[in-house]
Amino acid sequence: MKVWLTLLLVVLFLSGCAATPTHTDNVCAVFDQRGGWFNNWYKYAKNTEKEYGVPVPVLMATIYKESGFNARAKPPRTKLLGFIPWKRPSSAYGYPQALDGTWNWYKDATGRRGVKRNDFKDAVRFVGWYHYQSYKKNGVARNDTYNLYLNYYAGHGGYARGTWKNNKWMKGAAQRTASMANRYEQQMQGCGR
Repeated sequence: MKVWLTLLLVVLFLSGCAATPTHTDNVCAVFDQRGGWFNNWYKYAKNTEKEYGVPVPVLMATIYKESGFNARAKPPRTKLLGFIPWKRPSSAYGYPQALDGTWNWYKDATGRRGVKRNDFKDAVRFVGWYHYQSYKKNGVARNDTYNLYLNYYAGHGGYARGTWKNNKWMKGAAQRTASMANRYEQQMQGCGR
């Protein structure tokens, strides 16, 4: 009986750690749910800001837009014949919704072999690294959430070619991400840290 109880407690603890935060429209609440200030998620985001120069609100808004802070997010499956679940449209996965190829590029470029897209520490560092690549490759300021998100979604080559210019959905997504980063920035000024 004792073994079963211990096993149950371990499973509950681990599932609680992986649960998607609630109140994701408030960055203070997200950080509070994930270890509080100067611990866990805030610490990981702040360390990424120091490493790559991308502000915490930009990092968090990108992850919010991509996965809603769901560690195991994937694109919905397409439907065969309109009702049979079929393939997913891409290999996007985890907090950053990074594609397999982009994630492998990150691992090769940084030498970080054991990183996982469903680990927030690894995911936020990836987002910071990718935005830093947008700064280096396309000259986008590291606090320009709108254009950083366009790079993130269209890829560096797609952004440089302007594939986003006639894409109303992509520009709208970038604007929503920029608005969320602004909201997160204002919220962080009033958070208890």
